[in-house]
Amino acid sequence: MKFADYLISTELKKSIAEIGFSRPTDIQFKSIPVILKGQNILAIAQTGTGKTAAFAIPVIHRLQRKPKEHTKTKNIRCLVMLPTRELAVQISEVFNQLSKYTQLNILCLHGGVEQWPQIDQLEGGVDILISTPGRMFDLVSQGYIKLDAVEVLILDEADQMLDLGFIKDIRDVIKLLPHKRQTLFFSATIDKEIKKLAYAIVDNPIRIHISPKNPVSKNVTHTVAYIGMDDKRFFLERLATEAPESKILVFVRTKVRAERVHQAMQRVGITSLTMHGDKEQDARLSAMTDFKNDKVKMLIATDVSARGIDISKVDYVINYDLPELPENYVHRVGRTGRGVLKGHAVSFCSPEEKPLLDAIEEYIGGSIDEVRIDKNDYEATLDFSKDANNNWSALINEAMKAEEEHKKKKKK
Repeated sequence: MKFADYLISTELKKSIAEIGFSRPTDIQFKSIPVILKGQNILAIAQTGTGKTAAFAIPVIHRLQRKPKEHTKTKNIRCLVMLPTRELAVQISEVFNQLSKYTQLNILCLHGGVEQWPQIDQLEGGVDILISTPGRMFDLVSQGYIKLDAVEVLILDEADQMLDLGFIKDIRDVIKLLPHKRQTLFFSATIDKEIKKLAYAIVDNPIRIHISPKNPVSKNVTHTVAYIGMDDKRFFLERLATEAPESKILVFVRTKVRAERVHQAMQRVGITSLTMHGDKEQDARLSAMTDFKNDKVKMLIATDVSARGIDISKVDYVINYDLPELPENYVHRVGRTGRGVLKGHAVSFCSPEEKPLLDAIEEYIGGSIDEVRIDKNDYEATLDFSKDANNNWSALINEAMKAEEEHKKKKKK
């Protein structure tokens, strides 16, 4: 079935065609008809399967087709709640693209920026509010947001919202919404806590579960290389140098590590940007934009940013540091191989990280192919580095060669 065959508005079909969507993904195929009927859903689908369009397309159609007297009101009609600013920005972009030829007003609401432009837009009328909890509750308490006319509530990345401690915020917002509404609950993973939350706030949901036994996309090749912790930067440098046109997303464990890797790449002439919690919101959005528009080919990020990076055509996800939580591996590698595109996930595993690798393999239900690096190739990679001042291996090799040449001369 093609999107052209769906019983949705011509304006929506036009924007879908412009974006380049032709056929729905599995989650879209199963979710869209159910949402169009006004039913509640609990959807579990891995990262990168097209979840945003799965709820955005039918919700836009339903709101667009409401009687005109409803569309003229200033009431917020759809609330989309997300855990991070990056996700809010990404999802609002999808909604704006899809609603391009409609009269719907969409607002992305998050902290880290001045609130007054957001308030001005709210007072002008907003149909779809896409928001993080913090700024939304700030404006609710100030009286600028009323949620008593919301027709559709969408909770996206619910598992991450739970991890980040937003459970109370979710329950608090439910109290502000009308009881009669459509609720769409989307999550990348499912466990007892997620089920408990979902069934507490969603009445009689249709459950949709995509690829439950395969948490990672089939479009992604997975490899692991055993590399010493202090040598990882040399292998990252080599990969970036040998694939200069590739878009590379690098994940590290901490904010400090992100800056250190960035500085290491800077020393060897490789341009990169960092994205983590210590960055100002404007800087984070700027980094995302530059990476998305190919102004820079390497972005170095921490796990908190993993799900906020929804950028097409990421060629490589590099697990420079293995994640401490195995489920974060799935969220990281979901940044490549999105839709029908192919991608590569490469993990650098130091000896001390082997238990983390074992946990990841157990979580995804299979082993990751090892790229064996022989001693000569390993040393050649260290020698390959332009970071001469810090490449002690290369300096030692040069010293040994010079000593051998000196001995040969003495023998003569």
